Amino acid sequence: MKYVLGLTGPTGAGKTDACGVAEELGFFVINCDLVARKATDDASCLSALSEAFGKDILNSDNSLNRAALAKKAFSSKEKTDLLNKTIFPFILRLLEDEIKGSESEKVLLDAPTLYEAGAEELCDDVCAVLSEKTVRKKRIMLRDDIDDQAAELRMSAGKPDEYYKEKTQNIIYNDKDKETFKNDFKNLLLKLTGGK
Repeated sequence: MKYVLGLTGPTGAGKTDACGVAEELGFFVINCDLVARKATDDASCLSALSEAFGKDILNSDNSLNRAALAKKAFSSKEKTDLLNKTIFPFILRLLEDEIKGSESEKVLLDAPTLYEAGAEELCDDVCAVLSEKTVRKKRIMLRDDIDDQAAELRMSAGKPDEYYKEKTQNIIYNDKDKETFKNDFKNLLLKLTGGK
C-alpha cells in the first residue's frame, strides 16, 4: 500500500523546503501546480473551460491562452470558483494516475489548493505549513521579485491560517531558521510514516 501525504498551506510558508526534505526521505513529490497545467492540455478540459469562460480563452490553434483565462477567471470570486469547479475534476484524475504510476511507496502531494480540489480524499494524512505573515511577505517578495503591495495582494488571495487549522491535524510552523524547520518537518514525516 502506498502512503500518500498531502502538503498544503498559504503562499510563502515554505512548502518548497518541505518538499526537499520529503524527497531526501524517499518520497515521490507531485507538484500539483504542474499537474494543473497538464490538465489544461487535455481536449475535454479545454472544452469545459471554453464552455464556462467563452471561446476567446483559446488561441487560434485551440490551445489555452492562459493570460486570457486568468483575466476572466480572477476577475471575481465567483469566476475563480467557477474555474476551480471546472478544472479540479481533471486535475484529480491526473493526480490519481500519477500516484498509481509512482514507483515509490511514499508520495507527497504539494498542493496549495488541496482542500478546494477535494484532493485530501487521495491522502492518508495532510500536513499544513504555516508561517508568520511578515515572514511570508518577505519570502514572497524575494522569491517572486515583487514589491510590498504585490506581495500583499498575492497573500490576500489565499486562505487565512484558521482555514488550515480547522481542517488539518498536522500543523508545522516555519518561522525560525531554515535548518530548524527542515529538522522539524523531517521528524514529523518519520512520525507519520512510522520511521520508514
